[in-house]
Amino acid sequence: MARRGGGFPGGMPGNMNNLMKQAQRMQRQMEESKKALEAKEFTATSGGGAVEVVISGKKEIKTLSISPDAVDPDDVEMLQDMIIVAINEAMKQVDAESEKLFGGMGGF
Repeated sequence: MARRGGGFPGGMPGNMNNLMKQAQRMQRQMEESKKALEAKEFTATSGGGAVEVVISGKKEIKTLSISPDAVDPDDVEMLQDMIIVAINEAMKQVDAESEKLFGGMGGF
């Protein structure tokens, strides 16, 4: 005896519609979370505040501030290191926020 509706018991087409609606809702929520993340700004400092960087959730540098005290023409490498440390720390903040919002879904 053949069944109608593809042979799935229990009304599978209705369940499929619910799954599709849930998937669409999740996608909208992820898009909203991504927009919120991209709109945020993250600030990090290094060298005791001598270098400050502000980046967006898109990982774009918005501002970079360097204290005049940090500028030593005889030690440019130290300043470069402080800049790198501040940028990397700000990027880690974005990654942590993204992980918090999206978990293991790879939403960003």
